[in-house]
Amino acid sequence: MKSKKILGVIALALATVTQAHAKDLHVTAWGGSTQAAQKKVYYDPFSAKTGVKIVEDSWSGGLGILRTKVQGGNANWDVVQVEADELLLGCEEGLFEPLDWSVIGDRDDFMEGAATDCGVGAVVWTTGLAYDGNRLKQGPSSWADVWNLQKFPGKRAFRKGPKYTLEFALMADGVPAKDVYKVLSTPEGVDRAFRKLDQIKNHIVWWSAGAQGPQLIAAGDVSMGAIYISRAISANRMEGTNFRVVWPGSVYAIDYFVILKGSKIKDVANRFLAYATSADAQKSYPTLGNQGITNLRANELVAPDVLQNLPTNPANQSEALALDAEFWVENIETLTQRFNAWASQ
Repeated sequence: MKSKKILGVIALALATVTQAHAKDLHVTAWGGSTQAAQKKVYYDPFSAKTGVKIVEDSWSGGLGILRTKVQGGNANWDVVQVEADELLLGCEEGLFEPLDWSVIGDRDDFMEGAATDCGVGAVVWTTGLAYDGNRLKQGPSSWADVWNLQKFPGKRAFRKGPKYTLEFALMADGVPAKDVYKVLSTPEGVDRAFRKLDQIKNHIVWWSAGAQGPQLIAAGDVSMGAIYISRAISANRMEGTNFRVVWPGSVYAIDYFVILKGSKIKDVANRFLAYATSADAQKSYPTLGNQGITNLRANELVAPDVLQNLPTNPANQSEALALDAEFWVENIETLTQRFNAWASQ
């Protein structure tokens, strides 16, 4: 009898612990300075308001790990920050819970493409042209200038892979931003992009990790490059560098918050998304995260000196190209194979 009572107490204690942990909200993002900014602007204030403990994790992307968690019944992440292609594929595969927009808010409050059935826009980030203003007093103003080796001698930095690189090549060849994916969707357009890249192939330094692009420019290893612009803005603010950004022809993309299929606290996750994408919360993120935000009302509340360096500045966005995630979902394998073959020649 006594042993049964002991077992009962243990079972009750375990159930209490399980319930307590079930109330913790597990949020997974990209780590680094951007997640540190999210913690200060979203995680900590939400916990203070609701009493919900947020347990953080970070990842490097890839649907494989999400498939494993969902299909294995181990969806121990509740909210995950994903890129646009991961959103499309994951939603199609049923890896994400449908969002409760009656809790999150009005879809019309968000920029185009940011309010979907499976995900809500978390940040807007951009890849574009930058150079060191201390080294180049009169720098490039377009992708065509990047190809002008006589006027701007030196190496150029590009992200290793077809995504972004092919778009930039076509714009350098005179294709308007609005027509880039129309042209790139044809075999002739792909050939045109690679022919354009042939012109500067021997002057390209490839990078793969986001920190490398700004480092190559700052060290003088390249005279200019295609980099993650938030890295340049962050370095200017924190390290006193003088990176200059050329916004026309930049390519911007939306990252999304999703709720992983099987989350045991979907209601709490939806409440968190409502808070983290509200105007009052999002307006504070760009100053720390150096990225754009998706709530249109929040964007209007950002200080002008901060807004001028964001992809969501209307002036910057009007001359930029929105990444076509559907195009890359359909073509990434084929174009990566061709890019790798071209790069190895």
